[in-house]
Amino acid sequence: MQSNKLNTLDDQAELPLMRRAPQAPVADEVIFAQASMTAAIRLAANVSGLEEKEIYLPLKIDASHWTRILNGQAHFPTDKLDQFCDIVGNEIVLAWWAHRRGKGLHILETKVRRMLRVQEEENERLARENTLLRQLVQGKAT
Repeated sequence: MQSNKLNTLDDQAELPLMRRAPQAPVADEVIFAQASMTAAIRLAANVSGLEEKEIYLPLKIDASHWTRILNGQAHFPTDKLDQFCDIVGNEIVLAWWAHRRGKGLHILETKVRRMLRVQEEENERLARENTLLRQLVQGKAT
């Protein structure tokens, strides 16, 4: 006879977050002043405004292990860093790490954004041309 009890975190259904983390701006100086990645993780979690369980449960990290991570007694699972940033709604850890490595961050231009930028540039060129042609027709061009 099979038990209906769920014994592990893997057996449990994942609940969606009840609320979304607000986008709270943090000065670069504050981010870069963090002494370690653990401190950057703590800052990112604190800035999110989420309760700890709203962070570690979707990451499928045990509560006691999460506490050890925040206390610097355990390592954060690096394969969950991307999901962590999505959950907390910021990229503080990524910015801290990039700065630590002497790099900076910028958003990559996607194909759609590039197409939109090219179209906007073409629209601006056509608008300038249209204005010039109107001025010529009206005899106002200089």
